[in-house]
Amino acid sequence: MTQHSLQGRTVTEVLWFQRRNFLQTAATWTAMGGYGAALAQSRSNIVQLVGDAMVNGQRLLPTQSIQTGDQITTGPNSTLIFVLGNSAFHVRQNTMMTVERGVSLFAVSVLRLLTGAVVSVWGKGSSRQIVTPTLTAGIRGTGVYTEVFPQQDHRSYCCNCYGTVDMAAGADRTVSVSDYHEAFWGEVQPRDGHSLTHAKAINHTDEELEFLARLTGQRTAWQISGKKGKKDGAVPFASALVGVASI
Repeated sequence: MTQHSLQGRTVTEVLWFQRRNFLQTAATWTAMGGYGAALAQSRSNIVQLVGDAMVNGQRLLPTQSIQTGDQITTGPNSTLIFVLGNSAFHVRQNTMMTVERGVSLFAVSVLRLLTGAVVSVWGKGSSRQIVTPTLTAGIRGTGVYTEVFPQQDHRSYCCNCYGTVDMAAGADRTVSVSDYHEAFWGEVQPRDGHSLTHAKAINHTDEELEFLARLTGQRTAWQISGKKGKKDGAVPFASALVGVASI
């Protein structure tokens, strides 16, 4: 198990991939055609739904499908895992987000996270973003963990777990290129003159990303390379980052 730092989340939430019911459900979902069958619309694209979730104001059922354009809300102690196109998402409890439509019904152009948290693995594509109240991340095919903290005036956190992400907050911009967890805060008010500041890896694990990648026939960067870096947000690419503060 990879080491992770918890901030306002429970161990149970972070270790969802160890639950027997998830492992059984994921195995069944994959055996029945996985994301290929979901893409062909021959089955639901929901891998697992625990607790209560709403889509466009209506209660979501496990037999339904989530489409681009939908607004998703999860309740307390709830979790939602689904695949949309070549991307997979794990929506944590007490989350509100929208998956906006891209070039097709199965292509997400914008994941708009209003509050809560989502782990996401994105296949290759163009013109896709994660947007929070204080941060924007341009996605090029990557694994990302994003969280909005309402108790901190919606300060936003985004970890580029692997891949290339165009990060922006306020007047700050940078291109994050990561093989192993490079994290940022999108600040509500600038800190030391910066709205985009470096952060440590919190509230997510390698195994979460690996499971989501597997659902769409992908592998994480560290699975491909066979090696991992140091999961603390200490950026090996710091020399290439301009206008970003470390805290």
